[in-house]
Amino acid sequence: MAGATAAKVRVLPYKDFLQPALQRRFATSGLVILVVAYLEALLLASWDSFLWAWFPLGPAGIRTFFFFLCGVLIITLRIAQHHPGVRTTSSPFATFLDSLRSFNTLETILTYAFSAWAFSQVYLWCLSEDAGLEYISYYHADRARLNEKAVFLTTHCVLVGVWHGLRHLFSDVDRLHYGIAKPPPRDADKKADKKANADDGDFNTQLQKLAQKLPEIVVFTLTQALTSTTATMITYSVFLRGFVWRLTMSLFRPVYNLPKTNMTPMTLPFSLTIILRCLWTSVLLTFVWTLGNEAFSLFMVKNPLKNNKPLTSESRDPNGSLLNGLKAKKLSIQCFAMWELAYIARDFPDRRKAIYEDIDRKNGPMWSQIYKICIDVLKQIETRIDNYEKYGKPTVPDPALDLDRNRAPEKKRLTETVPRDEEVFQPSPQRRGYREAIERTVGKIATDPGQPSQLSPRARKIAGFAKEELIKAQKQATGTDDTEGLAKDFATKFVESPFGWPFRQTYRRGVAKVLLGEPFGEVSLYANAAFALSGLAVRSLQEDKYGYVQRDVAGLVRTLTGLVRKVEGFREGVVVSWTDVEGRRESREVEEILEGLRWSLRGVVDGFGDYARDVGLSLGDLRLAREAAGVKKAVNEEEKEVKGRRLRLAGGETAAAGVKITEEEVMGRRLR
Repeated sequence: MAGATAAKVRVLPYKDFLQPALQRRFATSGLVILVVAYLEALLLASWDSFLWAWFPLGPAGIRTFFFFLCGVLIITLRIAQHHPGVRTTSSPFATFLDSLRSFNTLETILTYAFSAWAFSQVYLWCLSEDAGLEYISYYHADRARLNEKAVFLTTHCVLVGVWHGLRHLFSDVDRLHYGIAKPPPRDADKKADKKANADDGDFNTQLQKLAQKLPEIVVFTLTQALTSTTATMITYSVFLRGFVWRLTMSLFRPVYNLPKTNMTPMTLPFSLTIILRCLWTSVLLTFVWTLGNEAFSLFMVKNPLKNNKPLTSESRDPNGSLLNGLKAKKLSIQCFAMWELAYIARDFPDRRKAIYEDIDRKNGPMWSQIYKICIDVLKQIETRIDNYEKYGKPTVPDPALDLDRNRAPEKKRLTETVPRDEEVFQPSPQRRGYREAIERTVGKIATDPGQPSQLSPRARKIAGFAKEELIKAQKQATGTDDTEGLAKDFATKFVESPFGWPFRQTYRRGVAKVLLGEPFGEVSLYANAAFALSGLAVRSLQEDKYGYVQRDVAGLVRTLTGLVRKVEGFREGVVVSWTDVEGRRESREVEEILEGLRWSLRGVVDGFGDYARDVGLSLGDLRLAREAAGVKKAVNEEEKEVKGRRLRLAGGETAAAGVKITEEEVMGRRLR
């Protein structure tokens, strides 16, 4: 059997099959960047000689190599920092604080800046002497002067790199969107659906998706080039010109005979030619970065298939390697393994059969281990909701309680005696000044509010007059004397303004933080787990000859039903923060999780509905499951149908003996 074979064969880790696949996808992304780098190298060729302008072993090849390195730096950064799932922070400002403390932020900005600086140096090297963009210019004999146009072009490229690094962090470009192996619709064409599934992870399909995004990438590139050029001109002339000039002079002075003074030139280096060249370099840089990131994001999340077969098919123990991936602690590996399991449950009968028949494996049959892992993954959602409701759920004050509290008399408070924190045997107090009396009274009020004030009548009169004047001035300025309400109105207006956007705690962010966990959460992990369990359970009716799966069908139905009801109740019970100015109770993550759970529950209920009693499901379980799955069939009709079927079966058993049996007798016999 498969289990006996697995006991003799060393189980290879799942990452041994995943890493080669990811390396091939990385190489594909690098190939796209290489093509773009070669095209950009041709655009910068002088074309004095037709052969050397395009020949890869000439200057075009050298330019291509360096431009390729500038692009590969970015996808190498993506390899180091990629993560599955969304960032589950409460607000954009919380994300900013987390990024501020992370080394990845500095690494991202420096990588983009260095890539842009290297690109600028290659670009300046490609230009002819007639362009006038050498760093050092000679006006009279050996009088060397620093050329500010070359300095500004280099600064412009570096600032473009810093800007794109910040945008990379803000847009969470490092996120990888994993797919979901969703079962096809029940009325879909099986042949067409099978072909679509086979082509979904094909290289040509991903290349077509990348080609479809090219117009969007071109528009984005032109927009960013115009914006960044305008911004760098302002930033350089207002903030950075003196610093950059002094820094560059200090770097070149040991090599060239430059003036000892660091005085900047009288005129700015903003000629029409240099502005156009800045626009051109921005276009070249932004295009290679954006296209490289898009290619990486597409190719790295191809289906976990190789030659239209699961990645672990080449293992000597495919089930063991897949089980190793499902148990992985790294989220990305677990997501790929769960994705592959969902594909197996949907499209690969031979692998499903191997799972059903693998019953002699260590720690239990293969199906039992898969069932436990997937159920534990799904129950993480329930655990997080329970913890939120127990510890982290904000309380909504009851207006009735506040009204009763305001109407409560003050007599009880006045009659309460608070022990005075003073010595009993103390000398008689000396005469104190006016300032000391005020300080003592303030301290007494702060520490012992139940005691009466010790101020003199004149001081109390002055304090009351000052308070009235302050309230009067506030009312004239704002139209209200409610200080607390005024602060709330100001905070609300600030959050509604564009400046308050970073502090908004939206409904979607709050829900995702609870359901998916921190700091990242991937929806596909839970959806694929539900689809895998549902697919394996339903197909076990024809393929599981040992009957191990049916033992867990009742628990699977109850777990999915409870999860659906739990998530729906949580979604309706979440309190929208006052900072969420839009107040939309929408969450794509919740909808995707509920869709996966309902679809899986509906598949199991439809598949085992006729065998509910045999697998341990009661009428109540079926009713709750169908309600949770969104089945429109009336509950009364179901009960009548099931009751009539059982009545007919019971009547057929006694027909041979000539005994008449009624419905009440059948129900009584069942109860006994």
